[in-house]
Amino acid sequence: MPSPRYWREIPSRYRLEAGRCKGCGVVVFPARHICPSCRGEDVEKVRLSRKGKVITSTVIHVPPGEFLMEAPYAIALVQTPEGARLMTQVVDCDPSSVLPGMEVNLEFRLIRKEGQGGILCYGHKAVPTP
Repeated sequence: MPSPRYWREIPSRYRLEAGRCKGCGVVVFPARHICPSCRGEDVEKVRLSRKGKVITSTVIHVPPGEFLMEAPYAIALVQTPEGARLMTQVVDCDPSSVLPGMEVNLEFRLIRKEGQGGILCYGHKAVPTP
């Protein structure tokens, strides 16, 4: 069964909703009730664009069991134009080609199947911009 945290964050993860602090303007994904920058509590929801830029990345050669069939694969820290950062898998390319500055699109895709019941977990993956 998927973790309770995953289920709590489904609406924001599916819609790419982040939180913007009205005090300092910092955008955080997923949204939080308290700004991690200034500790302000006045946070509004903001929808993120589906574009981003790779900040840093790594290639996973020895993955956890549920991702064995995908190895090797790239994981990257992607920053959106709004300033939010999210960790995501980069797909549809050679993992070694994922470098800082690479432009990507965020696409809604299957992340994994969990348990014997085959519960499907969806989220966003990054795809290099042509």
